Amino acid sequence: MTEKTQENPQNRDAVKDKFSPIRKGLLELVVLKVISSQKAYAADILQSLNDTEFTTQEGTLYPLLSRLRREGAVEYEWVESSSGPPRKYYRLTAKGKEQLSTLQEYWDWLAETIQNFSKGPKINNIKKT
Repeated sequence: MTEKTQENPQNRDAVKDKFSPIRKGLLELVVLKVISSQKAYAADILQSLNDTEFTTQEGTLYPLLSRLRREGAVEYEWVESSSGPPRKYYRLTAKGKEQLSTLQEYWDWLAETIQNFSKGPKINNIKKT
């Protein structure tokens, strides 16, 4: 965010509200990225998202992980814990790696498209009839 936005909490909150649906849509990409580096326990995923624009709650993360599992993008294994009950650790499947790559490519394309507008939008010549 710019200094101007950071200085004014009302502006910052308004901007965050406008981009909330985008952040929600990108959460799947971000979670897949977190899991791609190593198998992860849900609490580890939540911790990775803390202090970012993607901070989320268990009530959002668990349904997303369940959907990704049903789609075959992630799988899990139970690992014994010395500090309590066994923990479910998630990892990407081959399909999940492919899905991550596809989402990342699309995000890169969108970001490039938006960046190109800073160079000035291309306006097609419209023929008048």
